[in-house]
Amino acid sequence: MKIAIASGKGGTGKTMVCASLVHVWPRAVAAVDLDVEEPNLHLFLRPHIDGIEEVGMDVPIVDESKCTYCRKCAEICRFKAISVLGSVVLTYPEMCHGCGGCMAICPEKAITSGKRPLGEILWGKAGDSPFWMGRLRVGEAMSPPLMRMVKKRVAQTLAQESPNVRAVDVLIDAPPGVSCPAMNAVMDTDIIVLVTEPTPFGLYDLKLAYQAFGQLNVPMGVVINRSNIGNSDTVSFCREVGLEIWAEIPFERMIAEAYASGKIIAETVPAYVGLFRSLAETLRNVDERLKESQKEVSHA
Repeated sequence: MKIAIASGKGGTGKTMVCASLVHVWPRAVAAVDLDVEEPNLHLFLRPHIDGIEEVGMDVPIVDESKCTYCRKCAEICRFKAISVLGSVVLTYPEMCHGCGGCMAICPEKAITSGKRPLGEILWGKAGDSPFWMGRLRVGEAMSPPLMRMVKKRVAQTLAQESPNVRAVDVLIDAPPGVSCPAMNAVMDTDIIVLVTEPTPFGLYDLKLAYQAFGQLNVPMGVVINRSNIGNSDTVSFCREVGLEIWAEIPFERMIAEAYASGKIIAETVPAYVGLFRSLAETLRNVDERLKESQKEVSHA
């Protein structure tokens, strides 16, 4: 199963939860950091990096000796990454989303694929767990293409190394928020864990995440971090909409000190090992219930 650890806003403790789940997970698990703009899961898991690959995105290159200036390429591009002005074709690689539509529609086959650097993919091992992360090029505006490349690399590698891909669970540290990067991270997962905090800002962004991710029809539950501060409005909202609260992590000095030192809470704060093991078991149970319901539907 694939589980996304997500949050409506940054700073809720999403990466802390992900790192601790990787540490206590009861069977084979892969860790993936898809927060490619600011990846920091590696700061906690401290993986041994075995390889780094620079990756780029396909962008159009126009051979004007073949071009008839029909404008079909410009008309299909909703992002205005290619324009035809009289007998001049202009391309804007930074605006291109790499869909390839202009290349496919060109009747003269005058448009071929070039590369624009996006960033890099890193992989290795965090203990016994395979580890992947993406790191976006400084100044790059679009992270979803790089995220999709990371996910593709994870799927390919697990398929090659394991005869049964489903035998390896995948924990994804997703980008915060509900914009395109966050949606790209959670859209093909089996379970979404929403990490929040019991504050007005935390509740507001939790509501946004619930509304955005709820359209995916994927089981979702909540982990409330710093649960003993703020108010009870977050709990009330979860009860109102039927969101299960899968864990509550209190605000304690020992947790804050371990986190600030880049340490895994479930490894260095013994009092909370049980909490994260219980959370891992809850997620496994949710997955089992999901599989059972899918079997019932298929047999109906």
